[in-house]
Amino acid sequence: METADAPTHGPISSAAIDQIFRNARTYSAWLPGSVPTEVLAEVYNLAKLGPTSANCSPARFVFLTTPQAKARLVPALAPGNVQKTQAAPVNVIVAWDAEFYELLPRLFPHHDMRPLYVGKPLAVTEEAGLRNGSLQGAYFILAARSLGMDCGPMSGFDAAKVNAEFFPDGKWKANFLCNLGYGDASQLRPRNPRLSFDEACQLL
Repeated sequence: METADAPTHGPISSAAIDQIFRNARTYSAWLPGSVPTEVLAEVYNLAKLGPTSANCSPARFVFLTTPQAKARLVPALAPGNVQKTQAAPVNVIVAWDAEFYELLPRLFPHHDMRPLYVGKPLAVTEEAGLRNGSLQGAYFILAARSLGMDCGPMSGFDAAKVNAEFFPDGKWKANFLCNLGYGDASQLRPRNPRLSFDEACQLL
């Protein structure tokens, strides 16, 4: 009787799981201080390793780190998101590249995937770009947490205004926003409930 090969690696430590999932929270209040560029680069360099369809990697990240850059985002924010966004050390526009397929020959060199998108209806490109870009945005959050940072991902903004201000050529498109830095845990409320396994999952 054949048996499966033993796994090449085991689970990460419980402390690491706590940091990335169990004790991690969405932050709205922030400790003062900046985030060095090299740390932002490290977050991205971890996030980019997560899987996407045909390695298409459509996500693009715009880091707003100066008061001038952050001020450009404020007119697009819902009123309830202004204060916490202004207080965060970094505001990240998680976007996706509407022409991501042009890089597929380099990113997926062993098979030509461009015909799946070139000349196809816009909805085809949008579906792939948004789905895979959202995956990369989630990897980004987990990467930041793994490096000891806190995140405040959010909707609650006018994407058309963000696109007009930051991406006027129409090539990149905003997906969601993520505030980034070191959160003020004293301002956290109790964690909201989550669905149980039985409520959210099926075994077939």
